[in-house]
Amino acid sequence: MRPAPAGGKFRCQATLERELRARGFQFVAGVDEVGRGALFGAVFAGAVILSEDRPVRGLNDSKLLDPERREVLAVRIRERAVAWAIGAVDAATIDRVNIYQASRMAMRIAVSRLNPAPDFLLVDAVPLELPLPQRALIKGDARCHAIAAASILAKVQRDACMRAWDQIFPEYGLAAHKGYATPEHYRALEQYGPTPLHRLSFEPVRAQSRFPLASGGQLDLFDTAGAA
Repeated sequence: MRPAPAGGKFRCQATLERELRARGFQFVAGVDEVGRGALFGAVFAGAVILSEDRPVRGLNDSKLLDPERREVLAVRIRERAVAWAIGAVDAATIDRVNIYQASRMAMRIAVSRLNPAPDFLLVDAVPLELPLPQRALIKGDARCHAIAAASILAKVQRDACMRAWDQIFPEYGLAAHKGYATPEHYRALEQYGPTPLHRLSFEPVRAQSRFPLASGGQLDLFDTAGAA
């Protein structure tokens, strides 16, 4: 693995994917999750097999891109990728198994929905319990095109869901803060208490909770996988 550039900053590129293809792997998938630190809603994950012949320019860590740019890139990724998929695990399951395990679960769901199936995984930060060769990369979404693409798709999908839930729970400001721990969100929790879709195992939510912890299942999403 190449060392990080001076200053600790990474350059997002497709070097790893090219190296793996040269070793004989045909379908190299990038995998990443978003929403791990939020107080509300599901944790989402993306999995993407990028096309060597139809590259997407401008890929980078979704957190470093403005919303408009993410939307544009998401369209291009879905159009040009060999395959892409989204997985999500709901707040009740997060409360039951913990956010770390739920994040890994969401990533496994996304990988399982890829068609064609991947033969190598590049995963942001954490290894996955899957019978596939893989490499976990610290700050992978900032250094690997495939992981960045997965991050972008998951972020765009999650943001869209937050805007939809904002119509159901307008007093919480979900469209603005996307369920994260902002002063506005804290004030809404104090005034209204949590919704059933808040993560009750997270301390800021539990402190205002009027609902008991409950078990749950995986969140099934429409239009969450595709192939070229």
